[in-house]
Amino acid sequence: MDGKTMSKQSLLGILLASLLVTVPLAGCFDEISDAINGESWGKVGGLTLACLRSDTYSKMVVEIDYAPGYAPESSTVSLLKQRLEQVCDKPNGISMDLNEYTFSETSSWNADLVRSVAHDTMDDSPLSGSTLRWHVIMPQGSYSDDSVLGVAVDASTIALFGDSIDDANGLFNRPSSEEVENSVMIHEFGHLLGLVNLVYTSPADHEDADHPGHSNNDDSVMYWAVESQSLGAFFSGDLPSEFDEDDLADMEGMKSGDIPTSDQLWRP
Repeated sequence: MDGKTMSKQSLLGILLASLLVTVPLAGCFDEISDAINGESWGKVGGLTLACLRSDTYSKMVVEIDYAPGYAPESSTVSLLKQRLEQVCDKPNGISMDLNEYTFSETSSWNADLVRSVAHDTMDDSPLSGSTLRWHVIMPQGSYSDDSVLGVAVDASTIALFGDSIDDANGLFNRPSSEEVENSVMIHEFGHLLGLVNLVYTSPADHEDADHPGHSNNDDSVMYWAVESQSLGAFFSGDLPSEFDEDDLADMEGMKSGDIPTSDQLWRP
C-alpha cells in the first residue's frame, strides 16, 4: 500500500488503537457460535458444499423477505447475485425472490427470534429437489446489540437490519447507506459460504485472531468491521464488497475437496 505521508494500514492501526476501548466489537459471529444447531437447519457454513457444487443442487434461490419500506437496494440484489455466481456452481441458475412481508416484531431482535421468524416465513425448505434455497429477512428494528448490522444464524438464514445500516453511514454520507448494505449483505453470505474458517481450516493465515470467523485483510468483504456499526470509523471511502484471493482460494479448495470441510448437511 502506498501513500504520501501515511499508509492506509498505518492509519487503520491508529484508528483501531483509539477505538477498541470504546467501540463494542460484538458482531454476527458472536451469535453464530450460539446458533449452530436446530434439527436440519445446521450451523453457519453447513450448506457451503451444497452451494459451491452442482452434484445434487443445480439451482439456487435466494429468498429476501423485507418489511414495508425496507426493500433492499437494487444494487445490493444484483451484487449479491454476481458474487454468488462467481463462486457457486449452479448450471440451472441463481434467482432472487423478493417479497414484502409485515413482521410482527418491529423493535428488538436476537438470534433465536431471527431463526424462528425466518423458518416460519421461508417459502420452501433449504434443500428441496434440485434447489438450494437461502433466506434473508430485512425487518424493522435492530439487533439486541445495536452495533450489529447483519447476522447469520444457521446454514441458510441471515438477517440485515436496515435501521442500523442507515445509522452506520459515514461523514458526508461516505460510505453511504446503500454501500453499507451492499457490503453487509455480501459479508453475511460469505459466512454462509463458511468464511472464514467456520467449517474448514484455511492453508492461508488470513483469519483475524481477535475476530474469529473474519478476515484480517481490510480489502476483503470478510473484514470484521464490515458488519459493525463502527465501520464508518474505518472506511471513509469505498467499502470492500469482494472476496479477496484468500477467500476465493478457500472456497475453491472446499469445492474441489483439497480443503476438508466439517458439519455439512450435504456432501457429494
